[in-house]
Amino acid sequence: MKRNFVNIEDFSGEEILQLLELAKKLKANRKLHSQALEGKTFALLFTKPSNRTRVSFEVGIHQLGGNCIYLSPREIQLGERESVSDVAGTLSRFVDGIVARTDTHKDVEDLARFSSVPVINGLSDEQHPCQALADLFSIKEKLGKLKGITLAFVGDGNNVCHSLMLGSALVGLQMRIATPKAYAPDPSILKKCQQLGQRSGAEIAWMESPAEAVKDAHVIYADTFVSMGQEAEMKKRLKDFKKFQINSGLAKLADKNFIFMHCLPAHRGQEVTEKIIDGKHSIIFDQAENRLHVQKAILIRLMQ
Repeated sequence: MKRNFVNIEDFSGEEILQLLELAKKLKANRKLHSQALEGKTFALLFTKPSNRTRVSFEVGIHQLGGNCIYLSPREIQLGERESVSDVAGTLSRFVDGIVARTDTHKDVEDLARFSSVPVINGLSDEQHPCQALADLFSIKEKLGKLKGITLAFVGDGNNVCHSLMLGSALVGLQMRIATPKAYAPDPSILKKCQQLGQRSGAEIAWMESPAEAVKDAHVIYADTFVSMGQEAEMKKRLKDFKKFQINSGLAKLADKNFIFMHCLPAHRGQEVTEKIIDGKHSIIFDQAENRLHVQKAILIRLMQ
């Protein structure tokens, strides 16, 4: 039966942990499962620019023995030149899987609905599940565990935040989210996380104080204050987030051995200072690399 990865909760907590173990093996041996996708072709359907998502999927598919075709925003014009349902139906006749990076979450959901092959969410306005799984893998890799770890996310309650909240709730990771009130995560997603956390032992909490979120945290996570498509809001956003910068003063409140994470691209001097992002606590490039290994694990799982 076809299986999609549109939302991070499409995998259970147990399945996520299994994926992280597979990713660990794939990282240790890049030739492992090198024929898992032999004879398979994937469409990378992107309506937004990409560095890490595109490269990690292209390299990962190649390392697993498959092929991929990149479809740029101008080629498809999803929902404009051609309906989402027709794109999904057509691609399903040519390829074995679709990786979609879209403006709206509904577009990914509709691709999955009308496609007869697996669809993977490479980013939407609501979720970024591949990023969140790579983040969980990176935390476990560096700190040895997920349960008993506290993650402080400081910034905008955006798609990355949503998926990381849900993923944390599924695996039992404690997460505190600090944002200005107007930029809080979606209340319905927060409620879902708190319900999931009751089963896993995770506490997912939102607050307006960065200091409260970071206090004794094992992980500090930042994301850009101004994401793609929000450039017109830059002046207002930089003002609203002025007190949410990750700097040495804020970092002093965290556990002394904290790790710093950022999904990139980063803007030094805005959401984080150079001293933190380029300092000894930063794992941003290990985190970026881990997108490759985790996405290979996702591909293997969905194509079984």
